[in-house]
Amino acid sequence: MNFEYLETERLKLRKLTDELYELILTTKSDQEIMDLLCIDASDVEKEKQKAVRGFGMFNKSMLLFQLIEKESNNVIGWCGYHTWFTQHHRAELGYMLYTDEVKQKGYMKEALEPIIEYGFNNMSLNRIEALIEPKNVPSLKLIKYFNFKEEGLLKNHYLKNGVYEDSLYFGLLAHEYHTKNNKTHLG
Repeated sequence: MNFEYLETERLKLRKLTDELYELILTTKSDQEIMDLLCIDASDVEKEKQKAVRGFGMFNKSMLLFQLIEKESNNVIGWCGYHTWFTQHHRAELGYMLYTDEVKQKGYMKEALEPIIEYGFNNMSLNRIEALIEPKNVPSLKLIKYFNFKEEGLLKNHYLKNGVYEDSLYFGLLAHEYHTKNNKTHLG
């Protein structure tokens, strides 16, 4: 199984497309799935059900990158586009670090720069969106660092542990990104 990578100073970003993710979930043993995706045994069946339902449905796809710390070769999190509306050239950005030990070390800032660039230049995105819980201060600071603009509040947007939570809605447009970063759109 061949993986594509992006690299930063401290990270290797392993690309997982819909097709590759589905291939892993349908052809690998449970142990191989746990090792490749860095998930627990309790999550294997849940992930397999996603493959049964299909990832690339209704003009919607995903493209995720696992964050692999170069020094330890451990998967420490993920980031990428978990909701990609290919026809509309827009995607929702998502990210997560798995443990507190790797938080507040600048890993996600380091990873998001090439991921955002990849979205605009390689996926031909016109718009990247981010939905953030209003109390998630680290995530709010991170998204604002990359010049995402707050566009609204979605009330009772997610049900988490039996409680409805709001989401702040952010967007970044390709022309704003390229103007700010003096970059040429290659898509």
